[in-house]
Amino acid sequence: MLLEGSSIWRILGDVDGGREGLALIREQQPQLVLLDWHMPAFSGMQVLEEIRTLSLECKVVVLTASQDREDLLLALRLGANGYLLKDTDPDELQDYLLQCCSAEVVLKGQMVSLLLQPEGAQGSPPFPGQINLTARETQTFELLARGLSNKLIAREMGISDGTVKIYVKSLLRKFKVRSRLDLAASFHRVPAP
Repeated sequence: MLLEGSSIWRILGDVDGGREGLALIREQQPQLVLLDWHMPAFSGMQVLEEIRTLSLECKVVVLTASQDREDLLLALRLGANGYLLKDTDPDELQDYLLQCCSAEVVLKGQMVSLLLQPEGAQGSPPFPGQINLTARETQTFELLARGLSNKLIAREMGISDGTVKIYVKSLLRKFKVRSRLDLAASFHRVPAP
């Protein structure tokens, strides 16, 4: 209802189940899919897997009540571009969806904190210090976690695109992952520089 009343969005459809949603996505080829993670019969996870398997060109934002770290990690591993709680303020929701349309992955405060927790941890414990990052690597990761491209990170940090690539490669190496998305999905608490 919120998005239908907006001049920014054109709603192509609204369905109650995963199979119907996937059929609608195939038919309409939307730019953005707002996906409920916990649907009966054919879950949001299964829909997201199918979207990526079929190489459908759309951004996918998971909308959920789950603050479970494993759900967040799985959504990111399966290619979600965002992960948003259902109780998000309506104005923030619209801003967030717009950001997701123009970025690879966008995570906000609470979700970044959840992602950065060590596995099995509850609450928000201090950094355990498993991986040492420089101040510039930490800044690069924070901007990367907000969904900024290398070009935008370079602009924000006042450095060249090439230098950003070096920092991103260093982060990938230190965390032993292959992509920016894997970095976000497997990232443990980062020690303060």
